[in-house]
Amino acid sequence: MRNIFTEHPKAVGESYFLHFWFALITGIKLMLWGFIAIVHAFFPFMFKTYVSGKIKELHHRITQDR
Repeated sequence: MRNIFTEHPKAVGESYFLHFWFALITGIKLMLWGFIAIVHAFFPFMFKTYVSGKIKELHHRITQDR
């Protein structure tokens, strides 16, 4: 029988709980980075490359480390 809660985590080589924590922490980071990007919009001299650098790190982790 198909388990919709574990099918995707298994496909990326993770347990349900490992995937849960990774997704939860990633979501929180994305919200924080979004706030920092909004601050940067108003004050372009602040956080010049912070968000783009973090997104590149996240992309590498998702595509290379799995």
